[in-house]
Amino acid sequence: MLIGKETGWRMPAEWQPHTATWMVWPHNQGLWESTWGVSLAAVQADFAAVVKAIARFEPVMLVVAPEARQQAEQLCGGVAELIELPVDDSWCRDSGPTFITHPQHGLAGVSWRFNAWGNKSAHVQDSVLARRILDGLGLSCLGLPLANEGGAIHVDGQGTLITTESVLLNPNRNPGLSKAEIEAVFAEVLGIRKTIWLPGDLAGVTGDMTDGHVDGVCAFARPGVLLVDATHAQDSVYAEVVRENRRALQLALDAQGRAFELIDLYEATAAVDDSAEVFCASYTNFYLCNGAVIMPAYGVPSDQAAACTLQQAFPEREVVPVRINQLAHGGGGIHCITQQQPAWEAQ
Repeated sequence: MLIGKETGWRMPAEWQPHTATWMVWPHNQGLWESTWGVSLAAVQADFAAVVKAIARFEPVMLVVAPEARQQAEQLCGGVAELIELPVDDSWCRDSGPTFITHPQHGLAGVSWRFNAWGNKSAHVQDSVLARRILDGLGLSCLGLPLANEGGAIHVDGQGTLITTESVLLNPNRNPGLSKAEIEAVFAEVLGIRKTIWLPGDLAGVTGDMTDGHVDGVCAFARPGVLLVDATHAQDSVYAEVVRENRRALQLALDAQGRAFELIDLYEATAAVDDSAEVFCASYTNFYLCNGAVIMPAYGVPSDQAAACTLQQAFPEREVVPVRINQLAHGGGGIHCITQQQPAWEAQ
């Protein structure tokens, strides 16, 4: 399959219609219980709640390791379609395919070089998950040498992509690659005309396994408008990370030459488990499915404030809060465990 800047392939924005949402069922007990300190059963309950929330609005395709099928059927049977495939971990946003579209050729997918966020975890199975999903769908797959994850990029569907230096320029991903070389890949494969680089988490102060994915920093509400992670804890080590990323967004122009309208979305500081190695408290890690915003919730007062902000940003969508206190111990949220398959056919 030939893909290039002049062939019309594009990555649609997340708010465009979906055929389905892809997820991967958590099954690695040692990883969740020994590394992250939470019970696998509790994490599976969080996942199941997300599956059921999304399934109200669109089909859910749930990849399940063969040995974990029984648990998945007990919690999600009849709600999601189960697809048995060997997997290592449960972050489908990162290991799954990035779907791309073309007005004449329809739907295809990108398989980035997935190395588990810089070889931080086992990924023999996950490194080929995107290709296996696309093969199962009968879709063309473009395998790329660029080390990247779906959570590292956000697009507006109009030629703008936002990413972070701390991820894509990290020596544990793409040693020696320049911004220009990475931008050329995005232009050719995703139809991007303007790549905006945020610092991310260059000093690694958050301990984030992803090294600073953009889906924990900001998210598009629509072209030209961004919801931006914010914190009331101005004296925290994370506050400087927030300030630097916001400063970069304030200085940026999108592919249409527009400055961004920035909407603060304050994180769930009160929900953070101080004993946790990592904890994803970012409300910007929401997911847009057909007609809804599936929002991370933690059972704290800031949930309501975040829901109000998201409802104002997406007045035509239903805001659906889902508790993810256990999932958050793995360092990710709802956006991290979902991957949209656009509804797109050749014209």
